[in-house]
Amino acid sequence: MAGSIAISVEGGIARLVLTNPERRNAISSTMWRALIAFAQEAAHRSDIRVAVLRGEGDLAFSGGADISDFDTARSDASGAQSYDDLVELACSAIEGLACPTIALVKGACVGAGAALAASCDMRIAADDAFFAIPAARLGLGYDPRGMARALRVFGSQGARHLFFTAERLTAARAHAIGAVDVLIPAAEAEATAERTLHRIAENAPLTLKAAKLAIRAAETGAQALLGEARRATAAANASADYREGRLAFAEKRAPRFSGS
Repeated sequence: MAGSIAISVEGGIARLVLTNPERRNAISSTMWRALIAFAQEAAHRSDIRVAVLRGEGDLAFSGGADISDFDTARSDASGAQSYDDLVELACSAIEGLACPTIALVKGACVGAGAALAASCDMRIAADDAFFAIPAARLGLGYDPRGMARALRVFGSQGARHLFFTAERLTAARAHAIGAVDVLIPAAEAEATAERTLHRIAENAPLTLKAAKLAIRAAETGAQALLGEARRATAAANASADYREGRLAFAEKRAPRFSGS
């Protein structure tokens, strides 16, 4: 099946590239499974401090789910549910990464591509990017789990626009409603994303983990996440990195965090 996820890790930064250029980086079942596998591996690695997801090239973050899957994996109600479960597993896996995640959105970010971008903690978008969810033009029911995620990111009115009209939501409009964190001219998007990634990678990993858990707990109201956030906060406060941060501040130098 077409498409793959190109993955590399260097300098604390994991880079995941949706690679299916002949289909505008549409995401195949194989690619969804690769995202899940990455998240499972990342849970056991200490060298990943931030992750960025992007599409290959400048034309699209992703054109959505690979429609070539539909005649086999999504041809009836049962198949559609199984496929939705796979997409939700992948989006939840990215959402649940301990490290912060950034979607670098250039060009089209459509359907399941928009769902994946919404699974990231932050979105940096080029000013020529756009979001669209064309489910109503395909006759597809949209999974309520994905709808909850769309509401958190695009807000109730943004989600209504995306789902009811199936029209494009420009990056400028997405930025205005808070769905895009940084809106930047297309020529500067790469450099801006790199600066943000390196800035995050320099920060204390245990603090980042605790902050992400606390934010997710506040957003979802999940008691299990609240318990995890409290334990992660306590771990950060007892860490060698906290001692290093205090010492670096006193010595007026940049801290050197180890993640312990």
